[in-house]
Amino acid sequence: MDLKNYITDVPDFPKEGIVFKDISPLLANARATNYAVELLAKGLYDIKATKVIGIESRGFLFGSLLAQKLGLGFVPVRKPGKLPGKILSESYDLEYGTDSLEIKAESIAEGDLVIVHDDVLATGGTAAAACRLVEHCGGKVVQCNFLMELDFLNGRKKLSPYNLHSLLHY
Repeated sequence: MDLKNYITDVPDFPKEGIVFKDISPLLANARATNYAVELLAKGLYDIKATKVIGIESRGFLFGSLLAQKLGLGFVPVRKPGKLPGKILSESYDLEYGTDSLEIKAESIAEGDLVIVHDDVLATGGTAAAACRLVEHCGGKVVQCNFLMELDFLNGRKKLSPYNLHSLLHY
């Protein structure tokens, strides 16, 4: 099965000049979704991970399915102001400005082995910030997993200290 057949390009979204990779058709097809989860999980059973984190928002979709498939807990990493309780925050650079991510401080324990998941690896800033959050909590990132990677943006460079796997390359 070619998963690229279930990803559609949406030109000029969310702004002019951007080609958005829409995963809605993939999610709408149970067989394709299950196949993608199988491929994302392949090779992860032996690394003894304890948690999967998913980065808001599309990283929640396959991140939670991946955690369920592997029998692991799922931890959401969110945009600011969306998590209650004690949180840790990590800023990262955008093309024009900065943004930040947050995690509940108690969601990753000292020594947790963590898989970081997001739908797309673009410039790598968001995923690198999520990895730093895991480390601030005392966890260790054992793999960064992505449904898609936009190779021309070289996001892989920012994640060079980590094992990295992307199913689809554009």
